[in-house]
Amino acid sequence: MEVFKDKILITGAAGFIGAALSKRLILEGYKVIGIDNLNMYYDKKLKLDRLEEIKKNVNVKFNNWKFEKLSLEDKNQLEEIFIKYYPTIVINLAAQAGVRYSIENPRSYLNSNVVGFFNLLDCCRRFNIKNLIYSSSSSVYGGNKNLPFSEDNAVDHPMSFYAATKKSNELMAHSFSHIYGIPTTGLRLFTVYGPWGRPDMAPMIFTKSIFERKPIEIYNFGNMKRDFTYIDDVVECIFRICSKPAQSDKNFNLYNPSPSLSFAPYRIFNVGNSQSVSLLNFIKTLESAIGIKAIKTFKEIQPGDVEETSSNNSKLLDQIKFCPNTSLKKGVSYLIKWYKEYYLK
Repeated sequence: MEVFKDKILITGAAGFIGAALSKRLILEGYKVIGIDNLNMYYDKKLKLDRLEEIKKNVNVKFNNWKFEKLSLEDKNQLEEIFIKYYPTIVINLAAQAGVRYSIENPRSYLNSNVVGFFNLLDCCRRFNIKNLIYSSSSSVYGGNKNLPFSEDNAVDHPMSFYAATKKSNELMAHSFSHIYGIPTTGLRLFTVYGPWGRPDMAPMIFTKSIFERKPIEIYNFGNMKRDFTYIDDVVECIFRICSKPAQSDKNFNLYNPSPSLSFAPYRIFNVGNSQSVSLLNFIKTLESAIGIKAIKTFKEIQPGDVEETSSNNSKLLDQIKFCPNTSLKKGVSYLIKWYKEYYLK
């Protein structure tokens, strides 16, 4: 078996962020192994089409893209992937997503987000991974009203089981960083949108409804705000972190411990656009880009939802000299252009 340097394993490679990141890393010259279970949580065709889009950028000469279908819950198959490819960097973007679905089917979140993540951590331990990057979520901030959210805020009051599983990932990563010395970086992602986006998320649901001239359900009677973050900005952040693994904080204060840093090679970053946009303003931006007025239906807030999210990105900017900055108008224009080409062709 031929072993290469800087071989990157991406879980959830057929997902929204995973596919975009795989494409970028291939273009940057990395050898990428993508894994995904291709489940039916949303349209499987979209996932398969993302994989086809990745293939367009593969360098056949260097054979720098491999895809394997499997679930993180299958520890034996996962171990075989590590033995077969021996990655040096692992990026975990696989998860059972969706706050509201976690209320209906919490066990799927336990299996995918907790058991699956443990299996991945264990493989990272056994195969001496030099950099583990994993997706957490802004949902870990729960009912916190202290905006913008800082990584130094307490995250002990999750409002959904999905958020609880993401908090558990951060705790599990810290223990492995401390005991086994695995550099881990957790990314608290704020509402990510853009081309190839997840159809179960508000940006795509709103876009589809406006084009089809169907009513949009707007919860909390419109009093909701989100930190909408463009996909390419998220990919840029992860790309930069690939070459900057977490390090132990030599000045860590055990008497006043920071939640985002550690005596272990562990850290947490917010990844958001640092702007809190009301859903009504987001819809207005969509209307302008599409040229069709939305039909709005106002409803009460849903269980598990938070009223507002906003990201403080100062730690991220300090570490990688970049943070998300794509304007909502520009990001939405890219989304609508892709939507027309993909769904309305």
